[in-house]
Order: sequence, then structure tokens, then C-alpha cells
Amino acid sequence: MIVYGETIDDQTRCVHYGTPKDVIAIKFKCCRRYYPCHLCHEHAETHAATQWTLAERQQKAVLCGVCSTELTIDGYLAVDGCPSCHAPFNEGCRLHSSLYFQD
Repeated sequence: MIVYGETIDDQTRCVHYGTPKDVIAIKFKCCRRYYPCHLCHEHAETHAATQWTLAERQQKAVLCGVCSTELTIDGYLAVDGCPSCHAPFNEGCRLHSSLYFQD
């Protein structure tokens, strides 16, 4: 899986978010590319980001950077870590999930 943006390691951490728990990438609806964060998308693309709609919550749009498991949006929003490898996810990411997913 290709992760675009300013990554700093092979677990999807980026120059903007690089803590041990920052191990997801989000597939942006607008370009269908995985980026570690909204800032990486903003810096790399010439188009504005669009949100996944509520009707699209079963789309696989979140990538675990540790084991490369793809999660559905609903699946990601329901867990604190990867259901496959148990890597913990940054709980603070939920504070800005509306940048990626409609509420």
C-alpha cells in the first residue's frame, strides 16, 4: 500500500504527527490516496479534501501502519487500536475526524 505525504518511517508517521501511536493513514475520498494526515494531503495535492459521507462508513479508508490492515471507517471509529495487530491508535485523532468523515 502506498502512503503519500511527508512520512518519517514505514509505519505511516509523518512530520506533523510522529508519536508512537500515530500509526494510521487515511484514504482521502477526493483522490483515493492514503495520507498520514490532513496536512500532508494539503501540502501534496492541488485540490481540496472531501469528507467521506455517513452512507460510506463501510468503505475501507483507514490503514494500520503497523500491519497494513485496512479498516472500514465505522470499524476504525469503534476501536482504540488495530483489531489485527493490537497496535494502539492515537486517541487524539478522533478530535479532528470531521476533517475526513462526516459526523
